[in-house]
Amino acid sequence: MSSITSLVQSVDWVAVAPPTITAVVALVVLVADLFVPAARKPLLGWAATAGLVLAALSLLPLLGGDRRTFCLPGHPDVCSYVADPFTLVIQFLVLGGALLTALLSLDTIKDHDLPAGEYWFLLLSSAAGAALLPASRDLATLVIALEVASLPAFALVGLRRGDRLSSEAALKFFLSSVAATAVMLLGVSFVYAATRSLYLSRVAHALTDLPDARLATLASAGVALTLVGFAFKTAAAPFHFWVPDTYVGAPLPIAGYLSVVGKAVGFSGLILVTVQGFPAYADVWGPALAVLAALTMTVGNVAALRQDPRREHSAVRLLAWSSVGQAGYLLVPLAAAGYTHRPAHAIGATVAYALMYAAVNLGAFAVAALVARTRPANRITDYRGLYARRPLVALAMGFFLLCLAGLPPGIIGLFAKVTVFSAAVDAGLAWLAVLMAVNVVIALYYYLQWTAVLFRGAEETAPAPAGPRPPAPRIPAPLATAIALATVLGLALSGAPQLVLRFASGALL
Repeated sequence: MSSITSLVQSVDWVAVAPPTITAVVALVVLVADLFVPAARKPLLGWAATAGLVLAALSLLPLLGGDRRTFCLPGHPDVCSYVADPFTLVIQFLVLGGALLTALLSLDTIKDHDLPAGEYWFLLLSSAAGAALLPASRDLATLVIALEVASLPAFALVGLRRGDRLSSEAALKFFLSSVAATAVMLLGVSFVYAATRSLYLSRVAHALTDLPDARLATLASAGVALTLVGFAFKTAAAPFHFWVPDTYVGAPLPIAGYLSVVGKAVGFSGLILVTVQGFPAYADVWGPALAVLAALTMTVGNVAALRQDPRREHSAVRLLAWSSVGQAGYLLVPLAAAGYTHRPAHAIGATVAYALMYAAVNLGAFAVAALVARTRPANRITDYRGLYARRPLVALAMGFFLLCLAGLPPGIIGLFAKVTVFSAAVDAGLAWLAVLMAVNVVIALYYYLQWTAVLFRGAEETAPAPAGPRPPAPRIPAPLATAIALATVLGLALSGAPQLVLRFASGALL
């Protein structure tokens, strides 16, 4: 009896509250959908939004601490779940991104006649998995959290019934993701076979002194295959091919969710397995990530540059290819961490850049969702004259694009790019820093081209009728709130960018 008792693990419910609350609310919404009449289905959306707010507030009691749970009996430092500052930063990003996605979704569900109960259940389930992943400290929990975050996303992408683009995007996303997961599981199994442990701390220790050369070869293969799986989740080239079609076929809020929360999941997992699990193989994953960063930013920016503004869905396609390019920038400091004995500062640059990117990219998708209400084709040319129709929205979109480009008044975008650039230089990756500078210049062209379109006069296809111009349709309150929140957050970050880096650098490891 005593041996059985010794295996029982205590659970710190305060530490696991953020993903737990999100998962519980998902189940409540799914069950409530069975009993709520059709006329009251919007209440499910507000309940889901309130649940995400509550999950975000549950982060407050965890600030300033380092709480662990699901630990091995007798080994309090070997745990499956750790609520340290790094975890809290990523969970804040995930839950904040999911909250903005929920605000964007409240009207999208009604406009596109999407099944409310299923939509909110899938979104909250994915957010629960995404919130669990940065706290995971063993490879099994990492893989489970990654799949819990990913599997509902497949269904969300294909939720528009009878839409060919949506079904095709979901199928492409599903097949490519399953292949990447299979490769990653093979890599994890190799690592486990070589180290006889799944806990990241024990894996890191075992990899420093493998007794057999054959085990070292097996471990090297496992490290490489595990990186491939996470590279897919970050949309790193050449594992990026699913991104443009998936973003176009998905409902716009879900495209924004994938571009931000999906990347947060991939990058947090990549940070944990490389810096905490595989530091002994930094000479393997450091150069590999540097090459991936160079390839990803170049492919993303060149493809975005080639987008035809008159093509259907060109706005979403440009944001999709832009997100691939931004993933390349995010990989730069992660690669630099493989070349330094103090990776915390380099990883802090990735986290700081991710926080900036999350706020402004979701804001850009929010404006795209607004424009799509009256112009479903969502071409870049459809944004012409937006300043004349909706001045505040055009100014917000211009601010988001300038942040992504790294130009004033988007100070946080400029600061984030300089931080990433300096991380590469400090690590001795001068060639990567130069290539990043070239890519930033390439990106300036298409970001500024889109910004200029916002302030041009609208094309007149017919003589304007006499009399005053009718007012633009009213913006739904949740959509306006999402745009306003993203703008305020971007402005706040631009006002004190050094605090972001200090917070992110102190949040890791």
